[in-house]
Amino acid sequence: MRTILITGAAGFIGSNFVRILLRRGEPVRLIALDKLTYCGNLANLSDLVDNTRLIFIRGDICDAKLLSDLWQQYSIREVVHFAAESHVDRSILDSGPFIQTNVVGTQILLDTARANGIDRYLQISTDEVYGSLPEDRPDIKFTEQTPLAPNSPYSASKAAADCLVRAYFHTFHMPVLITRCSNNYGPYHFPEKMIPLFVTNLLEGKKVPLYGDGLNIRDWLYVEDHCDALWAVLNNGAPGETYNIGGNNEITNRQITELILRALNKSWDESVQYVKDRPGHDRRYAIDASKIHRDLNWTPKHRFEDALKTTIQWYVENEPWWRSIKTGEYLKYYETQYLRR
Repeated sequence: MRTILITGAAGFIGSNFVRILLRRGEPVRLIALDKLTYCGNLANLSDLVDNTRLIFIRGDICDAKLLSDLWQQYSIREVVHFAAESHVDRSILDSGPFIQTNVVGTQILLDTARANGIDRYLQISTDEVYGSLPEDRPDIKFTEQTPLAPNSPYSASKAAADCLVRAYFHTFHMPVLITRCSNNYGPYHFPEKMIPLFVTNLLEGKKVPLYGDGLNIRDWLYVEDHCDALWAVLNNGAPGETYNIGGNNEITNRQITELILRALNKSWDESVQYVKDRPGHDRRYAIDASKIHRDLNWTPKHRFEDALKTTIQWYVENEPWWRSIKTGEYLKYYETQYLRR
């Protein structure tokens, strides 16, 4: 049985990855590590805690002794590194935690993995490290050869982490892999990101805060498709390679807003509040995922409109989950980020 360390396992994508592997009955033992910061939620794994193939550890990837102890205790052979501060708006307010977790934490994790030997190390990154694309050139997309040009403290910290991972391959011959995905959506998504924020606001009878003119374009990827791609890369990807993962769903923020309003039977005039755009807001992201399709035979399975309806319904049916989050410190952040703009 393979023993895999999953960092950030109680976060959005990490918990979905854990859930999918256990649901499928993959022959794995998962060491689920999470610091349980504001966006790491043990409730994301609550129905899995009795599974004998899941061991949850509360801890910080910056704790070198803890990581070393985990390696010795569980004989870890593979790492899937999700743990990261990931919200652009929060990185603009304070970049310190992003540098500490995303850069320093990755360096400590790499050093521990190298010291103890590793079969596979998968770094989960983002298309945001590539910067922004022109809106009037739909033929141009991010490829794995696109130069890194991060435009926010968050994306800069992820780009720095990616560079470290690449360096450990070339310097130490570590069997590392990097994936860069487009915007994810789906169940267990922390409700500060656009889709869960808009859905839960509307369910509360509140307006949704739409940045700028609402015409920023993103490529959207259903979280289950993303997890399928990660499993393909972990099993069959070539060490030292980077793989872009996209959903082939370029759509503006305004169009997504319209789809959510329609699904919840809400009107635009009564439900949308334009807010001042955030500094340095990239206008367009688009992923060319032809490499992972060609090399690993992966392609997204979910149609955006269908998976969005599934996602919305999940939030409708899991109100206690998101209501328990949208209290206290979350409300203070929300007021700072949106209501005072």
